[in-house]
Amino acid sequence: MSVLLLLPFLAIISGYLTARILKRMTPGVNYLLAFSGAFLLSIIFFELLPELFASGAPHIGAALMLGMLLQIALDYFSKGAEHGHIHQDKSSEKFPLALFISLSVHALIEGFPVAHSEHVLWGVVIHKIPIALILSLFLIQSSLSTPKQLLFLLLFGFMTPLGTLVALYIPELTPHKPFINALAVGVFLHVATTILFESSKDHQFNRIKLMVILAGALAGYLI
Repeated sequence: MSVLLLLPFLAIISGYLTARILKRMTPGVNYLLAFSGAFLLSIIFFELLPELFASGAPHIGAALMLGMLLQIALDYFSKGAEHGHIHQDKSSEKFPLALFISLSVHALIEGFPVAHSEHVLWGVVIHKIPIALILSLFLIQSSLSTPKQLLFLLLFGFMTPLGTLVALYIPELTPHKPFINALAVGVFLHVATTILFESSKDHQFNRIKLMVILAGALAGYLI
């Protein structure tokens, strides 16, 4: 698991390098985003939710709802960056602190269930690649200097592994693991469902997008 913890960080780096090559949004990015949303949603339904409810832990439903509400609050500050839609001011040269904090809280929370499932880890990694690509395109096209862009991405990339390390090495959190994992699943649910609807123009699904979503759902089931 220690080596695999580098994967979310590498997903951020690969997204940034790809953005440097592409320079702009392409239809392929939206297809990758749709695949990642379906893949994540599949893991939620086939693995995470059954495990949570089978645990018999109390307040799972409340934690799921709280996670969704938390992500809605984070969306207010990130302007939708967690699901691929960034509506920030590109002309500012200031470090986008609100965007960074909201993304970091999201990434930190999603690191908790990764500590107990490599399947979730792959779901997070596949989810992060298109998000990192879109975020990198925004940063590259903004007025931020390259050092600030790299600082933003490097710190953001560290947050998911940090969440996993906290879950693994702080024993005081162990009794609260089901509640925290349910909170994370609520965050995942909001993000994944929003991706599936917002990745399509006017919320319409063309044939390619439908096939991509089905492929993502099947991949999540098989893994």
